[in-house]
Formats: sequence, structure tokens, C-alpha cells
Amino acid sequence: MKISARQIMAAALACAFAASLASARAEVSADPAQTASPRPPGRVESFTPPAPDRAVPTSRGELMNSFAPVVKKAQPAVVNVFASRVERMPANPLFDDPIFRRFFGEGGMPGRNMAQSLGSGVIVDQSGLVVTNNHVIEGMTDVKVALADKREFAAKILLRDPRTDLAVLKLADGANFPTMELGDSDALEVGDLTLAIGNPFGVGQTVTQGIISALSRTHVGISDYGFFIQTDAAINPGNSGGPLVDMNGRVVGINSAIFSKSGGSVGIGFAIPVNMVKSVIAAAKGGGKQVRRAWMGATLQTLSQEIADGLGLDRPTGALLADVDPKGPSAEAGLKRGDVIISVDGQTADDPEAVGYRLATKPIGGQATLGVLRGGKKIVAQIRLAPAPETPPRDAIKIKGASPFAGATVMNISPAVIEEMSVQGTTNGVVVSEVDDGSYAQQLNLQRGDIILAVNDQKIGTTRDLESVTAGRAYYWKITLARGGQVFTTVIGG
Repeated sequence: MKISARQIMAAALACAFAASLASARAEVSADPAQTASPRPPGRVESFTPPAPDRAVPTSRGELMNSFAPVVKKAQPAVVNVFASRVERMPANPLFDDPIFRRFFGEGGMPGRNMAQSLGSGVIVDQSGLVVTNNHVIEGMTDVKVALADKREFAAKILLRDPRTDLAVLKLADGANFPTMELGDSDALEVGDLTLAIGNPFGVGQTVTQGIISALSRTHVGISDYGFFIQTDAAINPGNSGGPLVDMNGRVVGINSAIFSKSGGSVGIGFAIPVNMVKSVIAAAKGGGKQVRRAWMGATLQTLSQEIADGLGLDRPTGALLADVDPKGPSAEAGLKRGDVIISVDGQTADDPEAVGYRLATKPIGGQATLGVLRGGKKIVAQIRLAPAPETPPRDAIKIKGASPFAGATVMNISPAVIEEMSVQGTTNGVVVSEVDDGSYAQQLNLQRGDIILAVNDQKIGTTRDLESVTAGRAYYWKITLARGGQVFTTVIGG
């Protein structure tokens, strides 16, 4: 009987498959006592599953595989977020006169305008916890969430975290919502396949596919913790807050921004790593209104090539300690000005953003191991993970009356407030935490994060100082404030 080459190849493949299967079974059924190394009595060894093998497609059949199983698993937990607020339009003062209104009608009376925002989100808990971007619901008062199955729910804003551009919502009614499992963003590698799911331009839930283009992307300028996953999966306006999904159907990031000159996707999108998201979710579940993170008690600086050369380093990587608080955790750990942090718990830290991100994802109460370069030698330091102290107390006050500061809420400056508000350049004065719409402070263009240093040549040390200085009227107001590390002085009429 004549046997074709194709039959011979098929038989060989079958034999190879049978042999590999038998080998795999033998490995699985191997006696642990013969393969495991001895261990001390009473010690329990933790089991770490082997990392899955990554491989490129090797056949036409593999190339025709579908992402549909991943989408079916992930899509039910992805939601559309609709946020709005009603804005009162200022009235023309001429219409305060009833005679003027008699002749010209009510057209100049206060009006109302509806501001709206559209984004995406992902359900991370069966009770109805939804994670989205803070910029999706920022300044909004009413939030609604639409599920993939067309159900709609009112949502309460549990927590806003402007520093990471994340927010957590709670669906008002219902239970046993579909959820998406949280993955591990530290396990990602450049080249891994990913899916982005969201509601771009409001067209409806949409899935796009791409790869991890880069990791640990810093200097993006989106949030205080500039440490992002970059992907070429198409992300457009409306995708903000939606999940970046791995091939196991798990959230590995929250899509937040794109680089674009046209407003549409050009293949450069940025997602917040899910390991940062986990800390925000934990704070919301714990009932907190803000996320408490580890405080270093030090000022970090980016290394330039010139500084690296001066320190005798072969390349400008790491975070330089430019200043150390004598009462902070860094000083307790023995860190000194001029030290360079190069790793946190064994993970490389190439710049201050990386150090900040690594510490921000650690739980309060423990310790972290820092790899440090000092005088050309590598040393190790253990730093305590504690929140920044609120000394002095913030004593928040909303300024009233007819001064230019009326409608602004101010707080005393402490290490906790510096961390929370990202205060730069000074620890004197009081910081503006909020500005009411339509207030005198808004007309003055006061902004959140501004530091008021002096008013009418009187130094402002506490919120009570500012309240006292602005209690009466004045012919003029001489105001000195700091913004973005720069100090300005201006004079306006009383």
C-alpha cells in the first residue's frame, strides 16, 4: 500500500502530540516528595504559579483566532457614564429695575445652562462600585450610569481623587452586578495584546484592539502620578474611564488620555495602571473621602546628565533627594540630601514619578525597601510607610463678605495638605482649596492650589489671619500669592 508524504507527516505530528501529552501528565503526577526541596518543619511555602508563556502566532489557524471570548467575559461590566450640572447664568443688573423690565421684558433675568459630560467606567464590585476618571464627573452634580444590558441607574460619587484622575461611583439601586476582575499591571510586558472598551463619541459600547506600546510612561502631564501604560488600541473622547483589558478579561488599566492634534486617536493612548486603581477602590470601600498614601518627607528631583556626571553616575537614572524633612520618614531611614533612589522593593525607579508611583501603591503601615546610590556605592534603606501629618490642622474656612476672596475656601498648609494639593515652592501662607462659581474669588481668577502669602502688606500665616484681614472694606487690595512655584503681586480697587 502506498503511503503519501502527507500521511507520514500527520502520523509524526500525532506521535509528537501524544509524547508531549504523556510528558505533561508525568510532570503533573510526579511525586512531590521526589521533586520538592526539603523545608524546615512548620514552615508553609507559598505557591507562585508559573508565568504563562508568551508566543507569536505560528500558523494561519492561530491567526484566525477571535477575541470574542475575552469580550464576552469583560463587556457586561463596562458602563457608560453620563454626568451633568445646572449652571446659573448671571443676570444683567439693569433688569433689577422693575420699570426697565416693564418695557424690555424678563430676557435679562438669571438663566440656566446645562453642562454635560460623557465617559465610560467599569464595575469592580457586585454591590455596584464603578471606577471612572475624575475628569468625567469633575464639577458635576448628577451622574447616571448605563449598563451594557441597557439598564440605567442613578449614581452617587463616593470618592474623587484628582491626584490620580480617578473617581469611584456607587449605583443607587440593585445588586449582583456583573464585575470585571482586577489584574496586575506590574505583570504586563511591552507587546502584550490588549483591548480597550468604552463609549467613544457616544456612539455606543465599542471594542478596539492593540498592544502595550510602552510601560512606566512619565512626563505625560495628566495627573500628579505621571506613570502610565501606553497602548495603540484606539482611544477616543468618551473612552475616558473605560478599562484596558488583558487577554484573560481582567482590568489592567483605566483609559484616561490620548496624544492627538486632531482630537481623535492616532495610536498613542494612556491608561492608569490598575495597581494604582486598587488603592483608590480600597479607600472608597473603607468609607474614606480621600486616599491616604505614604509620605516620604523629602523633595525629589529629576537627574540631568550634568548632575549625574557630577555625582559620578554613568547614566541619569533615578531620583535625586534635593531636600529631606528632618522629621520625616526619609530622615528616619537615614537618607540624606544628594542620595539617589534607584529602586523600590526591587522594582527599578528611573525618575521621581516612578518613586512616587511605587510608594503610592503600597499600603500604609508597612515598610518599603529602597535601593540607594550614595557616593558611588549601593546601599539599602528601609522606609516607614506613613501618611503625611496634618500639623497644623487645616482649619478650612470659606471667606465671606465683599472682599476679592469671598467665595474661596482656604486651608492652613501642612505636610498632608502639601501632598493632597501638590503645593509647590513654599510652605508659608494659606492654600485655596475651592472656589465657588460666580463668586468674587472666581472673578479675581483665584484657582485651586493658589497660595495667599500677604494681603495689604500683612503676612498671612493662617486661615484666621485671612478671615480677619478681609472682614472689612478697603480702598484697595494688594494681594501677594504663589502659583506654580512663582510669586505674583497685584493691586485691585476696593
